[in-house]
Amino acid sequence: MTETEKRLETVFDPATDGGAGVRLDVFWCARLADRDVTRARVQAAIEAGLASVNGAVCTKAGMKLRGGERLAIGIPRKPGQAPAESGSLGLLYRDEQLLVLDKAAGLTVHPAPGLAEGTLVNRLLHHFPALRDLGGERPGIVHRLDKDTSGLLLVALTEPVRLALAADFAARRVKKTYLALVHGRPEGTGGDIRLPLGRDPRHRHKMAVAHKGGREARSRWKLTWSAPDGAASLLEVEIFTGRTHQIRVHLAAMGHPIVGDTVYGATPHALWTRRGGPEARLAGRQMLHAWKLAFAHPADGRTLSFRCPPPPDFWRLVLLLGRRTQRVGLVGLPGCGKSTLLRAFAATGSPTFSADAAVAALYAPGGGGAHMLAGRFGERALAADGSVDKAWLLAAILESEAMRREVMDLVHPLVRGEMEAFFAANRQAKAVFAEVPLLLESGWPVAEAVDLVVGVRCSSQARRERLAEGRGWDGELIDRMDGWQWPEEKKLARCRIVVDNDAGPDALAAKAREVLAQLLALRRQEALARYDWLVARGYAGKSVIADGEAP
Repeated sequence: MTETEKRLETVFDPATDGGAGVRLDVFWCARLADRDVTRARVQAAIEAGLASVNGAVCTKAGMKLRGGERLAIGIPRKPGQAPAESGSLGLLYRDEQLLVLDKAAGLTVHPAPGLAEGTLVNRLLHHFPALRDLGGERPGIVHRLDKDTSGLLLVALTEPVRLALAADFAARRVKKTYLALVHGRPEGTGGDIRLPLGRDPRHRHKMAVAHKGGREARSRWKLTWSAPDGAASLLEVEIFTGRTHQIRVHLAAMGHPIVGDTVYGATPHALWTRRGGPEARLAGRQMLHAWKLAFAHPADGRTLSFRCPPPPDFWRLVLLLGRRTQRVGLVGLPGCGKSTLLRAFAATGSPTFSADAAVAALYAPGGGGAHMLAGRFGERALAADGSVDKAWLLAAILESEAMRREVMDLVHPLVRGEMEAFFAANRQAKAVFAEVPLLLESGWPVAEAVDLVVGVRCSSQARRERLAEGRGWDGELIDRMDGWQWPEEKKLARCRIVVDNDAGPDALAAKAREVLAQLLALRRQEALARYDWLVARGYAGKSVIADGEAP
């Protein structure tokens, strides 16, 4: 049975269809003029028995029509051409000669062996039936994008325009720039990749760098952004040749395969998937997007340029990767209530870290602090059970400021290491809290250690009463301990948020919720700022079409 396009049916009306006596083939040729179906194809359809008159098959192209006949015809598809299918094209620009489309990720451009349907060409034939007369299996297709690559695609509507555009592509007069989200952070800010490409001899469906027998291939990349943790980077990539899988192979050869590319970055993709979370779910395809396209219009020579932002899965992944856990340092003078506030944060489900608890573990038998102090000060630094002798240590540092500083220099790096391990273990959390009494006085680069500092304050009288009652400290010891920290006014001036604790411990739960709300507002502001940056750079937002300008 001959495969046909959609069958057409109508009734012949001499008053509107050319008058009585019109030949059957002439009638159908006129009726199908908007589809550019030639008279030869109409005659072939009639002679093949695909036309009927009043329900009976008619094979005579020259049959004269009188009026009122019920007519039907099915036009055979050209050999090798795909069936027409409805579906969105992502049309950005159209004139009589060409189209510019925003191809969706997951859509194959043209049919191939074993894939006759579900491609962009099938959709093009539905919306532009005249493309059938261009011939071949890829009518109108001038260049292609991989199935999972999204973005700008140029389509010719006539054969002369197709030939002219194909010549421009071959002569490298068409400018194409892509966005690629890659694993890791490349060294430098950009560069050229000139590596010849050919078929991988071990895997024929793949391409590979082929120094012998490969075809010239050149790409230029520019680093525009990297995730705070260095897990991924965003590159603008301009290509000067159009080899199959060129960008994917070149970036993989550079050591930074595209995120989501299971062919040329299988191992990094597997590791990425294991990290879980929304970042892994969004990277379900290669994060490559045809972003900019500029060419001379074949009809009049004017330059047309287009910029098309990537689809939401792409820019949302960039937003997520740009987000980092809020690392909150918690400070305050002794007895102000910062430990109580830390417990209030923990009660909300937020991960928490206590420097005092870390020091206690370091000073325990077998702990790193006990080992280090014993190595420096001998067995006198240890109690009978092998832990640090805290009474000896307190007396020693109270007696000698030099001794105190030396102990701090030994112990503080250990505490910071424990804190950084805590942050790394909770990198998926939205906010984490680290109570470090001497965070500001430690000499650490605070902006590197934490993202913001929350300070707790209360009156001096309330603090002293709590320390005397809770810890048994006398006034002299309190003064000495306060003297090892910055004055409260100076300390709180470095804090992004200050919590007043004069009302006592019971009120701190409500204060903790207020701080969490402030932190959420800050995260939202940062997310909006990142999105605004994406829009300003053209990585999100609306497509831009410029007539007569280079991109």
